[in-house]
Amino acid sequence: MPFLERLNSLFPVWAILFSICAAWQPDWFTGLASQIKMLLAIIMFAMGLTLSRHDFMGVIRAPAPVAVGVILQFTVMPLAALLVSWCLNLSPELTIGMVLVGATAGGTASNVITWLSNGHVALSVSMTLTSTLISVAATPLITSLLVGQSVDVPVAGMFMSIAQLVIAPIAAGVIVHHFLGTHIKKVEPALATVAMSAIVLIIAIVVGLNAEKLATLGPLVALAVILHNMIGLFGGYNVARLLKFDKRVARTIAIEVGMQNSGLAVALANQFFTATAALPGALFSIWHNVSGSILAGYWKRRPVDEG
Repeated sequence: MPFLERLNSLFPVWAILFSICAAWQPDWFTGLASQIKMLLAIIMFAMGLTLSRHDFMGVIRAPAPVAVGVILQFTVMPLAALLVSWCLNLSPELTIGMVLVGATAGGTASNVITWLSNGHVALSVSMTLTSTLISVAATPLITSLLVGQSVDVPVAGMFMSIAQLVIAPIAAGVIVHHFLGTHIKKVEPALATVAMSAIVLIIAIVVGLNAEKLATLGPLVALAVILHNMIGLFGGYNVARLLKFDKRVARTIAIEVGMQNSGLAVALANQFFTATAALPGALFSIWHNVSGSILAGYWKRRPVDEG
């Protein structure tokens, strides 16, 4: 399906175009706010459909890099989110949104960017899978630890919500894949298109809900998101190299740490906090795909033995 693959490769373009539309005509999207949870479940189900038992075995085959990637995921990113929020003097609502982005698992787009970067795709899938499962407990607990002193964080509610929005759809997808794996392989580009469309729509909804605040908050939040993402990419790569992992593995860890499941952060912020708290996640969804694509192009031109 060359057309769909080309369509999917333009994800950052669609995200930007729909964001502009939502800022211009917010009413086109704000009425869909109640559908954010369903859209995220669709994304997670599509991810589950592409996973097999071989992907689960990847965790066993390469436990050290998976463990390092996941530990960095849930330490560097939430702490960086808090640091950036403090340095830029963000409001409590935006700080919550930043921490939620930092405390979520790796994003599914990281697997595609890893492939484009000549990284270790199986390792990337293993890290995404592991961090997603751990996020059921880690995301609400880390959020409570970092911002719970100033804001009431409904840990139990978030725990149940993540289980419903992430684990259940992925498990359902894996079960379907077990029985229909051969057929699913043929339509994976279409599944990617469905997932991409859902995340683009989530971004547009959040931008629409914050349309009146974009002029004042947009540039500041964009700066925060860019800094946050850069810290994740830079920190992930350099820590991996310090730990003597080869450059291919270091690239994979960098991408996995720097690219978050910001769609989940948006859904949680919208459900448990405010639309403003969902803004960092929406802008992160756009930016990390732009930065990831740029980085993939750079690394693609540099063979692993050259760095």
